[in-house]
Amino acid sequence: VAADPEYGGQGLPDSLELVIGEMAATANLSWRHCPGLTLGAIHALHAHGSEELRRQYLPKLISLEWSGTMCLTEPHAGSDVGILTTTATPSGDGSYLINGTKIFITYGDHDLTENIVHLVLARLPGAPEGPRGISLFLVPKLMPDADNRPGAANGVTTASIEKKLGIKASPTCVLNFDDARGYLVGKEHGGLRAMFTMMNYARIDVALHGLGQAERSFQDAVAYARERLQFRAPGGPLYPDKKADPIIVHPDVRRMLLTQKAIAEGCRALAYYTSMQLDSELHHKDEEGKRYGSQLLAFLIPITKGFLTEAGFEATYWGIQVFGGHGYIRETGVEQYMRDCRIASIYEGTNAIQANDLLHRKVIGSKGELLNVFLSELEATCVEAASVSQLSQLATQLAESAKTWRSLTDLVGTRMLQSPAEMGAAAFDYMMFGGYVVVGYLWLRMALAAHKKLAEGTSEEAFYQAKLQTARFYFARLFPRTVAHAAAVESGADNLMTMSEDAFIL
Repeated sequence: VAADPEYGGQGLPDSLELVIGEMAATANLSWRHCPGLTLGAIHALHAHGSEELRRQYLPKLISLEWSGTMCLTEPHAGSDVGILTTTATPSGDGSYLINGTKIFITYGDHDLTENIVHLVLARLPGAPEGPRGISLFLVPKLMPDADNRPGAANGVTTASIEKKLGIKASPTCVLNFDDARGYLVGKEHGGLRAMFTMMNYARIDVALHGLGQAERSFQDAVAYARERLQFRAPGGPLYPDKKADPIIVHPDVRRMLLTQKAIAEGCRALAYYTSMQLDSELHHKDEEGKRYGSQLLAFLIPITKGFLTEAGFEATYWGIQVFGGHGYIRETGVEQYMRDCRIASIYEGTNAIQANDLLHRKVIGSKGELLNVFLSELEATCVEAASVSQLSQLATQLAESAKTWRSLTDLVGTRMLQSPAEMGAAAFDYMMFGGYVVVGYLWLRMALAAHKKLAEGTSEEAFYQAKLQTARFYFARLFPRTVAHAAAVESGADNLMTMSEDAFIL
């Protein structure tokens, strides 16, 4: 729906595309991967492809008559794409012959669509070593004929389909490219730039995978907790006509359910907040608005991808726990959400990569500018909320976390001058600290909105009261995790790096 109308899209906001993506990921994550990866291909081709390639391939991809993939990873090169060895040799007619093997290719082969369009990273002859020598190529599975219909096979074969922990209905393939004909997308050695056009959108989309599984797990868990009868409520029977009370009356079950609810609703706010910045970067009416959206987007993407996938996985853990033994068996289906969600913290850049990107490139690399852009919004919200008696304590907690965030940044930046390991040692906890703070900021905004609606009078009083209650739960039970993450950052690299390799097996 967000694709360019010139090629068959509806031209609607990318944020709306992502809202629809969340619903699809919640309903069936394995299926969602097919249109999700295709969207990444559409973005890259629209931004970097020649007009000829766009007119030939975009209408088919946008209609999903053809699907798209991202072919980055190789057996010897996981996240380190700089050491990939797939080659692209000019054929003399403007096309290239692609040779190499790619692994972990989502929807790399299937019969759901008429054709599959692979976007492949490869090296041209004489290309520089490392990431700067990578180029991007469009390689169709079947060569289009004169009428742009799938024709002859193009030297792309499926060596195997991976057997996975989860997303089992999504075919993850090992692909061999043997003199497969491809076409340059973007400039020579410009593959990394084109790849990040795909990756930025894909990382928000992957965040939705964590969110979707959190939401699905919560829906099932709360329905089960309202029906499952076990023991009596702490204060005595609440349903004396039944042989036991539903487990939702028990404090620990409520702890698990509220954790799921606070994660799902808080992370949804973060996903939508981030996607709104994508809209601003692409479509804001003035350059300053575009720049502001671009700054916030750059800062938020690693937090959104990293935090939502970690928190989403935790939510699925609690969903199984609510079901007890019935959650561990396949009959109820809730164990699948945890299995399906597990991949989200690994692909499209592992969460360690997201964490290092946040701390090293986005925060320290911008000399704190991107962090301050966000914290200025947070602090303005804290000032507004401080004037509301019901929310003043939450505002105080959040304002203190902003001070801590700045001090942690200064501390790591100073330590990095003495030891490069300090950045990597701090990065994951720094990202998780940031995730809890950003979601806290959004919960405070939601609480402010709910307070205003209740003060004005509304027919949805129960809905807004539930928002306020969930916000209070978040700040009481989940937000204090920032203290532990801050302490881990402050502890430094020595507790990780001083142990010898041999000591790990002693």
